[in-house]
This record gives sequence, C-alpha cells and structure tokens, in this order.
Amino acid sequence: MLAHLAVAATAAAVTAASAPLVARLARRLGALDPPTHAHGSGHERVPSLGGLAMLLGFLAAGGLAWSLPDFRELFAASSEPVALLLGAVVIVAVGVVDDLVGLPPTVKLAGQIVASLGVVLLGIELVFFWVPGVEMIALSRDLAMPLTIIALVAMINAMNLIDGLDGLAAGVAAIAAIAFFLFTVGTESSGLVEAVPTSASLLAMVVAGMATGFLIHNWHPARLFMGDTGSMLLGLLLGAAGVSYVGRAVAPSSADFYGALPLLIPALVLAIPFLDTAFAIVRRMVRRRPITAGDRGHLHHLLLAFGHSHRRAVLVLYYWSAVLAFGSVGPAFLGLSQLVPWLIVAAATGVAVTALGVRAPKVPTGQEGAEASVLAGPGIGGVAPRAASERDRHAVEGEPRVRGVGDAE
Repeated sequence: MLAHLAVAATAAAVTAASAPLVARLARRLGALDPPTHAHGSGHERVPSLGGLAMLLGFLAAGGLAWSLPDFRELFAASSEPVALLLGAVVIVAVGVVDDLVGLPPTVKLAGQIVASLGVVLLGIELVFFWVPGVEMIALSRDLAMPLTIIALVAMINAMNLIDGLDGLAAGVAAIAAIAFFLFTVGTESSGLVEAVPTSASLLAMVVAGMATGFLIHNWHPARLFMGDTGSMLLGLLLGAAGVSYVGRAVAPSSADFYGALPLLIPALVLAIPFLDTAFAIVRRMVRRRPITAGDRGHLHHLLLAFGHSHRRAVLVLYYWSAVLAFGSVGPAFLGLSQLVPWLIVAAATGVAVTALGVRAPKVPTGQEGAEASVLAGPGIGGVAPRAASERDRHAVEGEPRVRGVGDAE
C-alpha cells in the first residue's frame, strides 16, 4: 500500500510541476483554446496539451515503480508495463496532433485503435468472459483482440466526451481510479483473478496521481487544459487497468456479486462518462446528426442550463461519480444488505444537492443580454442557459473554431 501511495504521489508531483512548462510550450506552438466559461481573466485563450504533463507524471511514476521491490515481479514477469508505455506514447502523439491541427474523426479513431492494438499485442487483453448461467468462457485470441480494442476505444471516448468543464475529466478520472484501486485490493485474495502479476492496482494509483496533480492547474478558472492529449491518455490507462484485472476473471462462486458482473466493474466505476456518452449518441441519432457533431446536451451543459455555477456543476458530477464508483465496488467490502441503505441515503442526498442548486437563470440586460441570447441559442428543455462558452457558440452555429477541449464539444 505504501509503495502504491509513493507512486501516486510521484505522478501527482511531476504532473503538477511540469504543467507550467507544458503551458509555455503550448503557447509557443499556438495550442490555445477559448476559456470554457466566462471568468475574470480577460477571456484569454488557455493553453492546451496538458496531457504532456500527465505523460511525464506517468513516466516518472513508472520509473519509481520499476525500482521498488513491491513491483519487481510485475516488471520481471509481465510485458504489461511495456504495453502501457507503448500505448501511452501513441495515444499522446495522436492527441498532440489533434490538439494542434485538428484531426478528422475517422483519423482520430484510427489512432485510438492503433494505440489500443499496441496495448493488446503486448499482453493486456480479455482472457475470460464470465456469463451467468453459462459460467466461464475462455476467449480465443481472434475474439479477445477485437473485444479488448472495442473496450479500450470506448473508454478513451467516454473520457474524451466528458472533458467539457474545467476540472471535470480530471476529477472524475481520479475518483474512478481510486475506486478501482480499492476494488483490486478488496478482491485480490478472493480468487476472482488468476494468480499472475497484473498492473491494475499500480496503474489505478498512477492515474489517480496524474489526475490529481493536473487538477491543481485545471480547476476553474483553468490555467491549462488537458486537451484530447490528456483525456484520451486517461481513458486508455483506465481502460487498460480494467482489462488487466477483470479481463482475467475466473469462475468465482455464483453467489459472488462479482461472479456475475466482473466485466461491468470498469463501466460502473466510470458510469457518469459512459452514461453521458450513451445519451450523446442516442440524442444525435434521434436528431439525425453525425455522432461526432458537437452539441450542448451533455450532463454538464444541462447542469449549467438549470442554474448551477461552473464549479457547482463540476462538484455535483463529482458527487454522483463517487456514489456510482464506490457503490459499484462496495460489495467487495460490505454485504449487499449493509451497502444498499447507504446507497439509498447517498442517492437521496445527491438528488437534494442537485435540486437545491437549481435556480432561475440570470436574465442579462443591454449589450450583455444581446450577446448572451446569441450564445445561448434555443436553450435546453425550454430553459435558456445562464451563459455559454465560445466553444459552445461555434458548436451551435457551425462556425470553425480553434480546437477545443474534448472530442467535439
């Protein structure tokens, strides 16, 4: 446990320390995005490419882990560290190009597949698939590979799409990583997975450290955006951690909660990004718009539209992420009869916190009102947003823009 904490602290420290240098580099390269929300900083464009700072934190934490006795077996007996290094470098390269010049969605998807393929080829892939009533299914390589790539690409894009407010993606990633780490600790001696070295717990703490260190510079008003460089890196690493651990799930007792849901744990831990992504896909299909087209129907946009401030909207999503993430791994520590009452209380509290933040939208006057009406567009659900970012105005009006944070937001 102490070794994991040391690795996480290293990732956080190096990420936080290198962020100002990355911001300076981004300014020189012209990787600047509009602020995500109006604030008193003169509306200056914010440097992007924050994922480079996270990559440095990842490399530093990996170097420390390599030197620690606690992880010696992992580095000696497994190719997973090399797989993670390769995947991280490739996905960051794709993200840097996307943040600088903007890649077509198909090209970016191809880059995500290549990064995921590198991870899979070097040993991180689904091995077993547990189906209730059918028991364990051992996956052949020709089936395991595409399923793993689909899972990783889905995780990458879930994190990419939720990166729409300052601090949102970093905080949600940190919460998910900590919850998943606790899951690995709570089930490592239960026979859920094979007795082989796995990078899952180490990787979860590295991601937690990276995200926390970056959050220092990304909290609203952000001084640095992670860009696609960072959001895709977080998604790939979280996905790899999930596949590395639950992808080796063997047949536990059918009475075991995780016997029926081992492959759903990563999705449950990241329920907010996955729900947001699923709603976005359905919404755009119903409206007959391209799936990659930006809109303002994401969860964070809805919270802003109904009167939450930028920071409050982020904190509300943090809360729900924590409830879903820690609730999903709770059975590793508590019986369902003990856990369910706590979840009911947590859910009721969340509903109250979310509802209490709703207030009548501010109605601006004069020139401010004219600008806000153009920015706000038709509103969401009949309620006009309190404010809208420059990114959102371009998305609504279809204008070209400087590459923004997130996939198409």
